[in-house]
Amino acid sequence: MNGSHITERVAALRRLMAARGWAAVVVPTGDPHGNEYPLDRWKLREWLTGFTGSAGTAVVAATDAALWTDSRYWLAAEEVLSGTPFSLMREGATGTPTPARWLQELHVVGEVAVPYEAIARADCRRLSEQLGDGLALCPLPEADVDALWPDRPALPDAPFEVQPDELAGQTAAAKLEQLRADDRAFGPGPTVRLVGNGADIAWLLNLRGNDIPYNPVVTAWLLVEDGGGTLFADARKVTPAVAARLEALGIGVRPYDAWPEALRASPASECKLLVDPSVPQAVVDAAAGSGATLDIVPSGVEHERAVKNEAEAEGFRRAMLRDGAALVRFRRRLDDAMAGGGRLTEMDVDRLLTAERAREEGFRGLSFATIAAYGPHGAIVHYEATPDTDAPLLPRGFLLLDSGAQYIDGTTDVTRTIPLGPLTDEERRVYTLVLKGHIALSRCRFPEGTTGLQLDLAARYAMWQEGYDFGHGTGHGVGSHLCVHEGPHQIRKDVRPCTLLPLAAGMTVTDEPGVYLAGRFGVRIENTLLVRRDAAHPGFLCFEPLTLCPFDLDPVDLALLTAPERAWLNAYHDRVREALGPRLDDEADRRWLLHATRHV
Repeated sequence: MNGSHITERVAALRRLMAARGWAAVVVPTGDPHGNEYPLDRWKLREWLTGFTGSAGTAVVAATDAALWTDSRYWLAAEEVLSGTPFSLMREGATGTPTPARWLQELHVVGEVAVPYEAIARADCRRLSEQLGDGLALCPLPEADVDALWPDRPALPDAPFEVQPDELAGQTAAAKLEQLRADDRAFGPGPTVRLVGNGADIAWLLNLRGNDIPYNPVVTAWLLVEDGGGTLFADARKVTPAVAARLEALGIGVRPYDAWPEALRASPASECKLLVDPSVPQAVVDAAAGSGATLDIVPSGVEHERAVKNEAEAEGFRRAMLRDGAALVRFRRRLDDAMAGGGRLTEMDVDRLLTAERAREEGFRGLSFATIAAYGPHGAIVHYEATPDTDAPLLPRGFLLLDSGAQYIDGTTDVTRTIPLGPLTDEERRVYTLVLKGHIALSRCRFPEGTTGLQLDLAARYAMWQEGYDFGHGTGHGVGSHLCVHEGPHQIRKDVRPCTLLPLAAGMTVTDEPGVYLAGRFGVRIENTLLVRRDAAHPGFLCFEPLTLCPFDLDPVDLALLTAPERAWLNAYHDRVREALGPRLDDEADRRWLLHATRHV
């Protein structure tokens, strides 16, 4: 992006600010539906600054402008912002003020406009409290955003798809009735629930969308009432099959942007209007104009979709079989190419692996952008190769490969750290310590009520004893042909609401410890696990590894593995070999699998 274009956009925003009497404008990252990847229509911060990172907040005052982002993006943001009106604020660094404090230091006084459609109510309240005296929040209207951004993208019109009930394991009617029953517990009288989270709507209605890369969520609003409801969505998305499903559920369809009018007009005065705390501030403002009593209470849908039923668990197992076969075919071809002196790059790895997955039945695309990180790039946790950074693979060191796919019956997320040739003693030691942490967590048996915060130690203990650690979480939930990053639970070492939630039977969670040595190499090993009841110990839970893919054995320092760890590793490889062998037609692939799953 040319810096002059950004300068022109900031100048246009300042003219709007002067016309409206605003002292400043704050533009966060996000969209109305809480998507991990915002739709292009709501990438106002990206349009305004030219910065494309996934996290950041832009603030524009009359004479100054700044962008806040975290350490993952400092280098990229500094380059992009050069020659623009924006200064980089290194979020999390000592001495960096918050946006509110920055405005106070500039002695800004007056109204601060924020796009209420894209900022969660809780974040809006927090910002308002931080601004303090002399500054007050006000909405940045959608009409003003449209005028400021003449070529603003429209909402996508890709059609919804029906997720078969036999794969969902529960009908949409049953899910909706459970939601209504849960909401009736909030008090007497009729209740209406507005659902805005795209993954929640997809799960409730057994629908999937095609608007966002990697996440098959639904771009819509859903108003759930006794005996029926309304879906606010572009009519072009509603195919005959989807229309038939909605009609059977008693759910009508209205235009996407009709939801504020519906909130203000439809609820009766004695009705309770229930919304999740994560809804944008615009929803709260629209609801305030209705005759209903607004209650901001969680719906529980996120927790319910996190606990997979048996049909969903079986879907995961089938998806992992197909994914595992694709991974074996890819690995054999990668090894052959490296042994034959082939010239491959990180982006070639992505293309080769995606092509193998695409051969599998039920493939619906990737579940996130592939991380193929060779050598020093492996130490960058969220690295994604670009044409400018695309490193060639050399016959030495590690390739860290974190990838996943969407299948009609399950979502996969798997990381393997692959040796491409000779390794140093340190590389072998670090690899083995990470493998020990992965095995320790996967082997855990734990009582019901155990949280992710309590389980995290298992993955870190071995590396901690050698002075290593990692900064990211150890595990996150995975959706059933939904988002690869799914809440509400996580396994990680810091205290957060997500780490204080007990794991429950039926939840999926990843097991992905790692070690990253800046400028040298990184190691991460990841499987997706299913939480199950331990049949041998009532009141206890355990993990079933869902991922079916060999761990590379050549980097393992066997002297560091205990007998139970070796037994677990051999048993896992027996299972992988028996499950994937019959799915491989090429004898060379079967030979590769036999060698990769040999006993240690």
